[in-house]
Amino acid sequence: MPYIMALLNCFLYTRYGLPVASYKWENFPVVTINGLGIFLELSFILIYFYYASTDGKKKVAMMTLPVLLLSCSVVLISTFVFHDHHHRKAFVGSVGLVAWVAMYGSPLVVVRKVIQTKSVEFMPFYLSLFSFLASSLWMAYGLLSHDLFLAVSVIIRQLVDVRVNKCQKAEKETDAESYGHTSQRE
Repeated sequence: MPYIMALLNCFLYTRYGLPVASYKWENFPVVTINGLGIFLELSFILIYFYYASTDGKKKVAMMTLPVLLLSCSVVLISTFVFHDHHHRKAFVGSVGLVAWVAMYGSPLVVVRKVIQTKSVEFMPFYLSLFSFLASSLWMAYGLLSHDLFLAVSVIIRQLVDVRVNKCQKAEKETDAESYGHTSQRE
């Protein structure tokens, strides 16, 4: 699920950065990075698809199809309904903002597993850390380029990251306390 949401995000933000939606090439870094993201996410999905069982292939296809339809719909609507850069950028940026939140929210499914198992082994710390750092760079880019759609989406992401990291820290402290109490009883 996270890879499919990341693919949607990359499709939308590539469209957002292209001169069709943005003014000239003001968001060229957004286009190049998300264009590479499309290639990588499609590669990950195709590799999974190749090795998946028949049921897994159906599940991936059923989740990928709406992403492709939504991406095509955004392209068509932004091209034929909105006739100036400002409105196209606002439309694609708004849909992209929702996709960004969904993309970074999809790994939160792991939080449920952490709560159920009461173990943080399913949440890799370094992945969370470097994701936080990458988001910080995008936020800086969005703020410096005065692009609120980029900056606001990353601010939301940072808030989610901080909340997840607090849950991880609290869980580790709880585990340490539980371990300490059991060793004192013995």
